[in-house]
Amino acid sequence: MGEVTVTSTSSAAPPAPNSPGTVGATGTAVAPPLPAVPAQAGPGPAPGVPQPPRRTAFAEGVDQLRAAATTEPGRLRIIGALLAALVVAFGAVTAWQMTDRSSAADDVLHNSQPLSSAAADIYSSLADANTAASSGFLAGGDETAASRERYQRDIRNAAAKLSSAATNSEPDSPSAATIARLNELLSEYTGYIERARANNRLGFPVGGSYLRLANETMQEQMLPEAEKLYAKENQRLRSDYADATSYPWAAIGLGVVVLGALVWAQRRNYRRTNRVLNHGLVAATATATVVLLWLVAGQTFARSGLNDSYDHGIRSLNVLHDARIASLKARGNENLTLVARGAETTELKDGSVVDAYDNDFNGDMSALGKGLAEAEQLADDSAGKKPVTSAVGGMEEWEKRHKDAQTAYKSGDFQQALTKVIGGGKDDKSTGECFDNVDTALKTAIEHEQTEFRQAAGNGRDAMTGLPIGAGALAVLGAAGAVLGIGRRLSEYR
Repeated sequence: MGEVTVTSTSSAAPPAPNSPGTVGATGTAVAPPLPAVPAQAGPGPAPGVPQPPRRTAFAEGVDQLRAAATTEPGRLRIIGALLAALVVAFGAVTAWQMTDRSSAADDVLHNSQPLSSAAADIYSSLADANTAASSGFLAGGDETAASRERYQRDIRNAAAKLSSAATNSEPDSPSAATIARLNELLSEYTGYIERARANNRLGFPVGGSYLRLANETMQEQMLPEAEKLYAKENQRLRSDYADATSYPWAAIGLGVVVLGALVWAQRRNYRRTNRVLNHGLVAATATATVVLLWLVAGQTFARSGLNDSYDHGIRSLNVLHDARIASLKARGNENLTLVARGAETTELKDGSVVDAYDNDFNGDMSALGKGLAEAEQLADDSAGKKPVTSAVGGMEEWEKRHKDAQTAYKSGDFQQALTKVIGGGKDDKSTGECFDNVDTALKTAIEHEQTEFRQAAGNGRDAMTGLPIGAGALAVLGAAGAVLGIGRRLSEYR
């Protein structure tokens, strides 16, 4: 019989080959798969989960500080730290600002003012050397040993002052360049003078040309450079004065803030505890008050002394130096009037032609008269006024004798004019004698004002002595007092 095949028409989907309860193609049962095991959580953030932003150490510190401020002990600790920091900052700023002012005052006394005087001495020495050289030239073969020695002494003094100024000036500064230029010109000038002297002793007219060339070098190059150096050193001196006399407003302002904070802390302590005094805070307040008063008083006394040294020292010295320079230039031009014998002329505004050197002499004497009048007004004691009065008398006599010499010169009596200028006659009433009297009186007045300056400036500088170190030490004690005072209150919470 044939086989009959029965086919199932069920619409159900056959089970998956490896699903639970299925039978493989070979009739062997297939084990169901193991359930999925979740992955172990690692150290990193779970994927897909937003994380809070990372916090900085500063932000965490602010949170801790905010949390501490919610309790009275925490608030006390914050107040103590702030008070201690303010007191220490007050002491540090005071020490810093007063150290700067003390250093500037010391520079005024030992650096900038001596350099300013040295610059004035350089100018005076150069001008006096030029005067002595022209006087020796006029004397010719009768040149005195004193006149020659005066010239050589002035040249040595100028060279020594230039060397000292070069040592104290900053490298590559304008002052250093000016000093180097003056050293070069000094060698050139002395060469001209020696040639003029040698030719003059031999009776050669070319000696006068060399002397005029030397004078031109001095008047048009050396003295302007020396005046420039003098002006720069004076500017430096004024700058040091400004630094030394300015009030330390930052330290003063911070001191007021510190005292206000300490008073507030004690008032807060009184309102919360009903205790009138806290020994530590009182000690801190006392030290801050002492530092502030010392600061204000010390700077006030220092400022007073330094201002006095400027008003009665520096101002007088500047006027006296200018007056002496004017007298030296006048004497040099007076001598050169006779040396040139009308070879150098200048035209005035009214069209008239006059001797150039005599015209410069009149201008220098006018400047000398104005300077002496101002110096008399600035002199504040008899010791300072007496030499200036003597210089005024010498200047007036000088002008009278100069007119007599010019009268003889214009009348053609050159020898009589020469005698009235350089001396050598029977009575020897020469203009040179008057010039020496004026110069000696001005030197005496300058020495007196120099002494007045040193005394007043020294007093001003001494008023700051110990203030920077003392302020720092007292500030440390004040900070310790504030910490101990707050610590006393904190101990009540333990």
